[in-house]
Amino acid sequence: MSDETTKMADARHGTTLQRRTVLRGAAALLGTASVSMAGAETSAGPPPSRGPPLVIAQDGTAMVQTQSGKVAGYLHEGIFAFKGVPYADTSEGANRFLPPVKCKPWSGVRSSRQYGYVAPQSARAGWANDEEAFMFAWDDGVQNEDCLRVNLWTPGIADGRKRPVMVWLHGGGFAAGSGQELRSYDGENLAKRGDIVLVSLNHRLNVFGYLDLSRYGEKYASSANVGMLDIVAALEWVRDNISAFGGDPQAVTIFGQSGGGGKVGALMGMPAARGLFHRAIVESGSMLRVATPEKAQTLSDAIVSELGLSHSTIEQIHKLPYPQIQAASEKVLRARDTRPPGGVPNFRRMADMLGFAPVLDGKIIPAHPFDPDAPAMSAEVPMIIGTTLNEFATAINHPEYELMTAAEVEGRVKDLFGDQSARILAAFRARTPEAKPFDLWSRIAASTVRESAIKQAAAKAALGKAPAYLYWFVWQTPILDGRPRAFHCSEIAFVFDNTDRCATMTGGVPEARALAAKMSDAWIRFARTGDPNHPNLPHWPAFSSEQVPTMIFDNVPKLVMNPDGAEQRSIAVNA
Repeated sequence: MSDETTKMADARHGTTLQRRTVLRGAAALLGTASVSMAGAETSAGPPPSRGPPLVIAQDGTAMVQTQSGKVAGYLHEGIFAFKGVPYADTSEGANRFLPPVKCKPWSGVRSSRQYGYVAPQSARAGWANDEEAFMFAWDDGVQNEDCLRVNLWTPGIADGRKRPVMVWLHGGGFAAGSGQELRSYDGENLAKRGDIVLVSLNHRLNVFGYLDLSRYGEKYASSANVGMLDIVAALEWVRDNISAFGGDPQAVTIFGQSGGGGKVGALMGMPAARGLFHRAIVESGSMLRVATPEKAQTLSDAIVSELGLSHSTIEQIHKLPYPQIQAASEKVLRARDTRPPGGVPNFRRMADMLGFAPVLDGKIIPAHPFDPDAPAMSAEVPMIIGTTLNEFATAINHPEYELMTAAEVEGRVKDLFGDQSARILAAFRARTPEAKPFDLWSRIAASTVRESAIKQAAAKAALGKAPAYLYWFVWQTPILDGRPRAFHCSEIAFVFDNTDRCATMTGGVPEARALAAKMSDAWIRFARTGDPNHPNLPHWPAFSSEQVPTMIFDNVPKLVMNPDGAEQRSIAVNA
């Protein structure tokens, strides 16, 4: 018997003894209660009948044979869940900064019922902000370098079905986050609603995923992009194992938000990922460019120097405690802080502003993904691309922003766009003349995110091989008096059909639930057919640069041709 099987047997034995003890105690208490109630007048009816359990986690109920060994999950309301399943070996020690390697086979059954370790990353600053922490309610997990794990939700196992597979790539830029960090990421509802298999995953981030050590030896030729190679390894695991979980390896959709959307874009230009996915969705993450080798090497040299290493001693980096490497990276990044004024990023320069990002190394990533052209290697892959109305410019944590003056807006726009600010302000005021100053600033601040999405859709459409569908999520949450607006991340709960689970973001209102049904059905239909159209939406045509058809997701979704054309032309002059 393996060590893991022995542990599982011990755990089951302990659970059985504990259950027997609890039942004996409960019986004693109930006996006492019966005596004390004797003679009392009561109209209590018969005891309620026992219904089916909400969760079933027992031997043989949710067990799947993978190429590395058997895994045991659990069943919740008709959906099988498997969490923390290894798709590659640990990335610590000797494997640091090197491409992922196949996970070691195991004997017996591996319990896979809770999320695995998350990738090492900096402490989350958002916990210091009460409103933000209330809304997002992050699950930051436990950090460890042994983090290369997938999570799955599926309606059926070993049933001969071939369901569409949707692989979620989490946000957080390329430095933070995990497959479990937000309640909206839970895949149960989407798997149930669409009869699909939902997969999420963790991969290496920040200094561990994107440190360019290539000039320190051939051994590290791929180090600048091992975080992306982890995702490729996860997609290979899906290809090789997903049939056992009821999924179709020939119908895989990759989708992600923010940094996750950037990962989707990068994968579309990676030869190693070719053929591993068949549709792609980018939500508020249309990064058209990746980091340059020059920027990556400069940053990496500074971190190596901070660690006290050199060409001759670089091998010691495999023996250092990972918190020491993380601390050195954070110190260097603080000294090179490139955050924009007011904290609003200009998406045109996103790869340059991020501390870590995939690197244009000429091999793993041979070209910028969508600048100037879309990658020909994924020309046959249809896309959904979109953004939210307000993105990063909201009044979360800042109720005083609602009192922003026109003069303050003018100053902020000038900081972002320079000499063209007056003309840009005029263009945005023309479409919504009644907008209060902060709403005007919010839309202007989010305009480069929308601009990048339009450019990505245009580049994709120009290949003429597969369609792109453009959307704009504008639904305004009632939470916190509506101050968050259509914030960055707000659409995720809708596409996962998790608006009730994410009530601190959505209010759990019926309107959110109704819009979630329409959006999640569109994402499901796209995963199944490559076309998001369904009967409960207006017709959603493929993108064309001439008309810029945009699906506006609000309480009543509508299709509008080039809704912000004048505004986009005004900021294009400043590009």
